Amino acid sequence: MAIKKSAKKTLRVSARKRVYNIRRKRTAHDVLKRVQKLVAEGKRTEAEAMLASAYKAIDKAGKGGVIKKNTAARRKSRIARLVSAK
Repeated sequence: MAIKKSAKKTLRVSARKRVYNIRRKRTAHDVLKRVQKLVAEGKRTEAEAMLASAYKAIDKAGKGGVIKKNTAARRKSRIARLVSAK
């Protein structure tokens, strides 16, 4: 357990950031899964409509450092390729 005042504050701050980061990551993951499910069901128009929200979630996670920028770019590329295939 932290002893110094600054170490205690760091623990509080990191706990808040952890919740925030998990929320960002979970949102991006859920949107990607929803788009993949729509594509698997053959609902391409709905998947294309969801693509903007997927980009938004991925960009926010990448901007905040929850995932790396190249990872964000790769995920956006793959989801776009999946929706536009066939």
